[in-house]
Amino acid sequence: MGKFVNNIAEFDKYCEENEVEFIDFRFTDIKGAWHHISYRKSAVDDGMLEAGIPFDGSSIENWQPINESDMILKPDVESAFLDPFTADSTVCVICDVYDIYKNELYAKCPRAIAKKALKYLDEAGIADAAYFGPENEFFIFDDVKIVDQDNHQSFRIETDEGHWADNADYGDYGNMGHRPRIKGGYFPTMPTDSGVDLRAEMMQILEEVGLEVVLGHHEVAQGQHEIGIVFSDIITAADNVQKYKYVVKMVAHLNGKTATFMPKPIYNDNGNGMHVHQSLWKDGTNLFYKEGEYANLSKTALDYLSGIFAHKEAVAAFTNPSTNSFKRLLPGFEAPRILTYSSQNRSAACRIPYGAGEKATRIETRFPDSTACPYLAFAVLMAAGIDGIKKGGYELVGPFNEDLFELSRDEIAERKIPELPNSFRDALEGLESDHDFLAPIMDEEFIQTYVNYQFGRHVIPVEGRPTAHEYITTYSC
Repeated sequence: MGKFVNNIAEFDKYCEENEVEFIDFRFTDIKGAWHHISYRKSAVDDGMLEAGIPFDGSSIENWQPINESDMILKPDVESAFLDPFTADSTVCVICDVYDIYKNELYAKCPRAIAKKALKYLDEAGIADAAYFGPENEFFIFDDVKIVDQDNHQSFRIETDEGHWADNADYGDYGNMGHRPRIKGGYFPTMPTDSGVDLRAEMMQILEEVGLEVVLGHHEVAQGQHEIGIVFSDIITAADNVQKYKYVVKMVAHLNGKTATFMPKPIYNDNGNGMHVHQSLWKDGTNLFYKEGEYANLSKTALDYLSGIFAHKEAVAAFTNPSTNSFKRLLPGFEAPRILTYSSQNRSAACRIPYGAGEKATRIETRFPDSTACPYLAFAVLMAAGIDGIKKGGYELVGPFNEDLFELSRDEIAERKIPELPNSFRDALEGLESDHDFLAPIMDEEFIQTYVNYQFGRHVIPVEGRPTAHEYITTYSC
């Protein structure tokens, strides 16, 4: 699998062979959402593909002012793939956003920021390749109801796999009673695993759009799933996350289900993560590998990791960019917030996966989640890692091989083990005070735009809304 075309000439041939009627140009906003505009194939020529597609940048949240709204989509034809869901043959092309006023890639375009991170890596002389392997978990539900009124705040999700469905009436069909239970969903067979055929359809379509699929399985929580894909370079890996989320949501939708990558949709069960495997290479050599060291991990790898941990608030502002993200990062639900590293130990924020030899040696940061814009998350992880390498390494605590989930708050404090920030507010405030290391990939205006946007979108609205639990604890006071 992989690319279908390598240049405009091959793109034209690909469109001809597949009798393409429409070209769908796609780009990503600050929060990681895909946007698109569809052109008739007959209206797009090679000159247009080279010059770019005009659009209104002021209509995208927190981008351009209306008096400087004209912007250009720069198509990356090598990203082309056939949309598997349209009635008419449509080829999708992922784009970068170009700033006509500064004659450069747009400073607020996440994909452009990821490209700056790759350029930064090259200019630092550290490595010539960065590989990222995200693991995106998701839930499949049958029904979702949301109420957000001044006098009524509620949500209700339904899945046949939920233990709360034990007494549900399914009419003539009957209640079969096979459910994974809380934290009981890891690797059961059918009928407890009710998503086998749905995941198989997702896996097949992911391969159709160019991803190399390895596996699929039920995850720990009720209604939770994961599909494993092969790692790639930083830009392709982020592109693949966008395609992955699109395919998963659409396959669920077309089967009368709804899929979500929300970090913590169900109280008292595991949430969705986006574990991110990372390694740097130069001249075909894995810079993270050093035979004989702890988990065969080199000083370069540890310095890289130390940078991520040293800038924990700023990093988390991009890797865990929602108030819901921090509801997942609570003890007891396999979402590590303790900033140490460990070989094959899933309770540490960074796991060193088991692997034989140089090719498989890497780090796996386990705290990110899929609310993250993949381009921004990967770029910030790498920028923090580069900073750690350039500084010769920050202080690292560890390694620890014990079950860190068993440590009490006092034990964590006594052993001086750092942790992730406690809330999205803390992360954003940390980003405001610690972002010099991001200067090579993000300007000051973008940082402030991002902070203000996320405060307005997540922090203030959530902090201002009462919850059912608050009524339980304070109504009778």
